[in-house]
Amino acid sequence: MKKKMLALSLTAALAASGFPAPAFAVGGGPDVNGKETVQTAMLTTYDEMASFLKKEDAKQGHMELEVIGQSVKGRDLFLAKYITNPENPTILYLTQQHGNEAMTTEGALDYISHLGSNSKKVQDMLQNVNILLVPMLNVDGAMGDVNFPLDNYMASGRHLTRYNADKIDLNRDHINLAAPETQALHKNVLQKYNIDYMIDLHHQGTQEDYYGKLTSGAILTPQSPNVDPEVVLNSKKLATILYEGVDTTGWSFILKFDEPTTNPSVASNAMALQYDIAIMLFEMRGMADHSYEPYVLGQKSNGYLIKQAFNAMDVTANAIANGSIQNADPAVYDNLPEQHYSY
Repeated sequence: MKKKMLALSLTAALAASGFPAPAFAVGGGPDVNGKETVQTAMLTTYDEMASFLKKEDAKQGHMELEVIGQSVKGRDLFLAKYITNPENPTILYLTQQHGNEAMTTEGALDYISHLGSNSKKVQDMLQNVNILLVPMLNVDGAMGDVNFPLDNYMASGRHLTRYNADKIDLNRDHINLAAPETQALHKNVLQKYNIDYMIDLHHQGTQEDYYGKLTSGAILTPQSPNVDPEVVLNSKKLATILYEGVDTTGWSFILKFDEPTTNPSVASNAMALQYDIAIMLFEMRGMADHSYEPYVLGQKSNGYLIKQAFNAMDVTANAIANGSIQNADPAVYDNLPEQHYSY
């Protein structure tokens, strides 16, 4: 009875805001709550990712693999490129700036595999859009190979941390460029390619909700007042495409991110300010490891979150390829309610 009343109250709240009530999100899988061991052994390691990318590069005719630089610990940083025509609009997907936000990378690797399909739909799409993927920027943090202790982290197995090996938050380093990882991203991707759109994929905590219903993700466009209005408009169109395309699956529940920032050093502002790229932040529920328990999500939700990341990439790439992004209604994004920060 209590759950039924909660569902009814959420339905009423969304209806009052002008939004249809979505199905309950499977992204709301179990939190840790001190009762579940968080295993990281099933997550793709850096070496496994590198091997996968090299195999796909050899196999896929449209794919080109580029090493854009090295991490603090000397690991190669990879860019998977699908550039059929330099005149096509180009989108960049960036994952794992924070090394403990791993399902974004798992989704990116699944999407790379999908792009190697011989299906007519995929091949036609690749004729009309250029796709760039950085599937793991913070490779040292993702492997827990850092120059500071992780003894208080929760996961069993290898630890994953937000920071790079020198304890730099890469998503706060897009002006200073103190880290070799962000230097490589700017010099060998952002300044080298003519990028029109970008999605910066992250994870948030486990307890963001909307009137008691946990969100499976949240989206945000550039917040700096100095961003060109056309870039803001195109960012909102991109966010609308993701929201409408991913949410129709029936198990995700995506709202507007509740911690907007005008900080020019974060990617969601920096790329728009420095390169006039239409960009959106996509935060998915739960992290793979952390020292703070409410941020860590049990791995039973991994499959759904990986699929959510995959869907986000696929629906946006297709909309850019077929031109439907031009007709996307920015008001859909504008009118989205903000999720609640419930800690």
